[in-house]
Amino acid sequence: MIKYLLLVSFVIHATLANSESASKKWLTLNGERPSVIARGGFSGLFPESSDFANQMALGTSVHDVVVLCNLQLTKDGVGICQGDIRLDNTTNIAMLFEKGSKTYKVNGQDLTGWFALDFTADQLLANVSLVQNIFSRPSAFDGMLPMSTVDDVRNSNPPAFWLNVQYDAFYTENKLSVTNYIQKATRLQGVNYISSPEIGFLKRMNGLVKKAKTKLIFVFLDKKATEPTSNQTYGSILGNLATIKKFASGIVVPKDYIWPVNTANYLDAPTSLVNDAHKLGLEVYASGFANDFTTSYNYSYDPSAEYLQFIDNSQFSVDGLITDFPPTASEAVACFAQYPDIKPTKGQALIITHNGASGVYAGSTDLAYQQGLEDGADIIDCSVQMSKDGVAFCLDSVDVTRDTTAAATFMSLSTTIPEIQQSSGIFSFDLSWSDIQTLQPQLTSPFENKGGLPRNPANKNKGKFLSLAEFLELAKVKAVTGILINIENAAYLASQKGLDIVSAVNTALGNATFDKQSTQKVLIQSDDTSVLSKFQNVPAYSRVLYLKDEIGDAPKTPVGEIKKYADAVTLPRFSIVPTSDGFTTATTKVVNEMHAANISVYVTVLRNEFVTLAFDYFADPTIEIATYTSGIGVDGIITEYPATASRYLRNPCSSDSMPESSYSIIPAEAGSLLKTVPEETQPPASSPTPALDVADIVDPPLPAVTKPASPPPATSPRSSALAVIANVGLSLVAIVVFSSLSLM
Repeated sequence: MIKYLLLVSFVIHATLANSESASKKWLTLNGERPSVIARGGFSGLFPESSDFANQMALGTSVHDVVVLCNLQLTKDGVGICQGDIRLDNTTNIAMLFEKGSKTYKVNGQDLTGWFALDFTADQLLANVSLVQNIFSRPSAFDGMLPMSTVDDVRNSNPPAFWLNVQYDAFYTENKLSVTNYIQKATRLQGVNYISSPEIGFLKRMNGLVKKAKTKLIFVFLDKKATEPTSNQTYGSILGNLATIKKFASGIVVPKDYIWPVNTANYLDAPTSLVNDAHKLGLEVYASGFANDFTTSYNYSYDPSAEYLQFIDNSQFSVDGLITDFPPTASEAVACFAQYPDIKPTKGQALIITHNGASGVYAGSTDLAYQQGLEDGADIIDCSVQMSKDGVAFCLDSVDVTRDTTAAATFMSLSTTIPEIQQSSGIFSFDLSWSDIQTLQPQLTSPFENKGGLPRNPANKNKGKFLSLAEFLELAKVKAVTGILINIENAAYLASQKGLDIVSAVNTALGNATFDKQSTQKVLIQSDDTSVLSKFQNVPAYSRVLYLKDEIGDAPKTPVGEIKKYADAVTLPRFSIVPTSDGFTTATTKVVNEMHAANISVYVTVLRNEFVTLAFDYFADPTIEIATYTSGIGVDGIITEYPATASRYLRNPCSSDSMPESSYSIIPAEAGSLLKTVPEETQPPASSPTPALDVADIVDPPLPAVTKPASPPPATSPRSSALAVIANVGLSLVAIVVFSSLSLM
């Protein structure tokens, strides 16, 4: 049953991936499209080389995907597919054979663990189950899938099969012959590639294979490691590629051999390796690709951007990509490489920034907005805040602590306002505009502390904050498709601070003539229906109700109430696709219910970091975007990385008609992956998210704007001792604030 559920989802994909457009010209050695090599099948999702991993790779990748098996030999000479020579790292063998641990010298190093050569094939295949050994990947399939033999993988009928022999010398020392196994057991039938980091093994195989059918590939390891046949380091061998051509037709290199990453985690200039190898007639395959590994900041946590760096950079293209996530490599090769951006089509989902391209530059700065426009955003947004002296400006939060350097200068103004937030903060309405202009922006990441995923440190404090008037001027000069103006805390500002944020926005829009034009879309967003009511008489504006709390359903009565105030709603993404323990569980009816009332739906907020993505999205933000747009049909996505959304939506692979592409990026079907998990190991059912209620929508009228009472008269000067105590207290407050921020 589990296998059937997987295969049903694959049929759609497999029927779409039949042929590649002949119009593309590649900078590979043979001018053909780079290969996608699935290391252990789809090992980024299922345990390596399991039946599920291999079937998933075949069903979600380009039609000519190559499936790679890392060969190990059992005591009785049967070939199994496992990347780690110590089976206790990828299986439950240590629990089953408690006394089976041994120590062997492997390539000069003493390794202790459970090794395949100490067990017969029957012992392993009948008892041992696979586990996922990378914590960012789902553990729900641990213990349910048996190991695969080489024959098992070949019998899954991959379009091409790659056998990687990592430890020939080790097996030879222990009286097992990999060469004999390959000759007798496989007879080289259906083995398209044989690779190894050992020169002696490849030289022996060189006289045994038919080069027209089987390619021999030399694998480079770490540059400081020693190749066992020649006793040279791999770094020194790299300087003499011509010698490799004598016994191999290509090389595998770690990806940083081609694009080095410096100590600051940014890309250096590429090496000449690919071009040098191509001149000698050697193919180059890059290894080490995985969507859930931390990569260079240059890629903005978008795995497709990394693949494109290796195949579509105008200087060279590698001949193949060895990856744990073959669907993402497939979309890069078949969809994104060499395709120019396509103009937006009518009815296509809008790309709306979240404080500009706030994954690249500090949010709400001039640079974040400019980057958002360069990256293809349709709508740039401004969350309006008010300064003490009544200047409206753009910043994500009324609390300036997180997004600015205010804590270093204005910690004495820190206070707690329960009507706005439970934690203490430094609020914009307690600072003058001149104060705010002295602050530096601060690029932050919601995953920096929990997931260890900071954003672009080189840009951390770049850019300047814009007043609302400056933001509107930028939008007009750049002729953007539209703008979104977000208004919050209007009632508090009016009653407690004497600030009229609604009038400030209305005036600024009027001064910029946005109220008298129809060429640029104007979205007025608020979580307060009374705020939206203030803009109902301006036909040029569309009103958007921000429903911040998650909902599971939208009945007709509350939806009808929304229609009185708004033309659209913004919803948290979990109101549309809820998740449990990292798996999507279903798709709610909320979008359809809103559309039935002619209410547009925007989903917020989408991010690239893999830690925010459900397993169903393959650690690939493009799949999530496809799910919400092509799959569910939202009218817009609000994202901190508009470049990723633009690449997908401005590409033929996002179109059902696929005019130029033979491959389609299939949206996730919410809940389908969870069905493959045994019922006894599925996460417990969570309580249903409440349905939308009228009480969640209608807000009381805005209070009159009331000037705050004058502050109390100053007290007599304190002694110097008290001043010292006060300074110590401030330091403690600063520590508490910073500590609370680190937990957000």
